[in-house]
Amino acid sequence: MFQPADLFDLQQTAHPEVFAGCEYAWDALKRLAAYLEAGRFPNPAGRRGGAVFIGERVFIGEGTEIEDGAMIKGPAIIGRNCQIRHNAYVREHVIVGDNCVVGNACELKNALLFNGVVAPHFNYIGDSILGHRAHLGAGVKISNVRFGPGNVTVEMNGQPYDTGLAKFGALLGDGADIGCNAVLNPGSIIGRGAVVYPNTNWRGILPAHMMVKNRAAQEVVVRRPRESG
Repeated sequence: MFQPADLFDLQQTAHPEVFAGCEYAWDALKRLAAYLEAGRFPNPAGRRGGAVFIGERVFIGEGTEIEDGAMIKGPAIIGRNCQIRHNAYVREHVIVGDNCVVGNACELKNALLFNGVVAPHFNYIGDSILGHRAHLGAGVKISNVRFGPGNVTVEMNGQPYDTGLAKFGALLGDGADIGCNAVLNPGSIIGRGAVVYPNTNWRGILPAHMMVKNRAAQEVVVRRPRESG
């Protein structure tokens, strides 16, 4: 499940050439910077709010709305009919597909979002690829740097495999859904249609259409009145 076609419908991005010749899907992250730096950026067509910062090398598609307080540094390509909401922070080397939501206080860096991705509230998406109609609940964080030296690894055939990336967050297959306040550790790969429950700390590979449930123990006790002093 490591090849681009295993995770993503490449017809659901305007930039499938980023994946051309990639043996593994994460190899596309190594190409994003060069792809964007080499691109041409015509005048943006989207609608802007009041206090908005948009860098020189940023393209914004028709029908996209950039709300007050957003910053798009670029190089970046934002698709059509997107919502870039209040205080969103889009850093260097980001591609956002059509009909996406980048919400309040979300931060993106070196990331590719396929069409229909929703990241609506307080999300960090670094060095990651989110497939068609992937969804992040409020507060989801995608951690992109491992503890200690060395590149991020993934488990392949029972052994750690060096991805060649010092920074690598996650690959989310088409339709993957990550619950509120979950954390995806570096090198996480979430298959198509898979679900991660809220407040889960996930590391590793989750196959397509599987579900991770957080069954942390909870205790219910009688509330006793406090003594007045």
